[in-house]
Amino acid sequence: MGRAARSPRAQWTLAAVSAAEAIFFPIPPDPMLLAMGLACPARVFRYAAITVVASVLGGVVGYGIGAFFMDAVGWPLIHALGIARHYDTVQAWYTAYDAWAVVVAGLTPVPYKLCTLTAGAFGVRFWVFVAASVIGRGVRFFAVAALVYWWGERARQLVEQRLNWIVSIGVLVVIMAAVAFGVLR
Repeated sequence: MGRAARSPRAQWTLAAVSAAEAIFFPIPPDPMLLAMGLACPARVFRYAAITVVASVLGGVVGYGIGAFFMDAVGWPLIHALGIARHYDTVQAWYTAYDAWAVVVAGLTPVPYKLCTLTAGAFGVRFWVFVAASVIGRGVRFFAVAALVYWWGERARQLVEQRLNWIVSIGVLVVIMAAVAFGVLR
């Protein structure tokens, strides 16, 4: 994996996986980001940036599908991926927190693809969606990159065993910051 992770094609594959995961792909890009970062720690933050940009661009496509093709494409995707059970949760988040729901969904195990599709379907303001996606996905993927950069191989075990726990703490920090700055209603 080391040589493959350092090849120029690996970055394109990481971007493709990151974009696809925001729309329909069931596997998150975190494991690939982790493997590439371990293979070349000096580039891990570059890989995180690629992951964020591609994920947000994929999110824009998902938003468009939700806004214009939810019945024809969005719902069949949601059902095919088995993520319909999260729909009511995401809808409640949008009702209560608007764009903060995108930040939280970008950080948590709730599938980001559900967030992108429903943001378009529920009419979340586009630029607010994009900004919130950049924040949520950025915190998540740069946290993985930071763990790899500072802890190396130990980060693999931590991410593999405790990613949901780490992400949950990240969500709590973001929510506490939002409350502290009076942004969250």
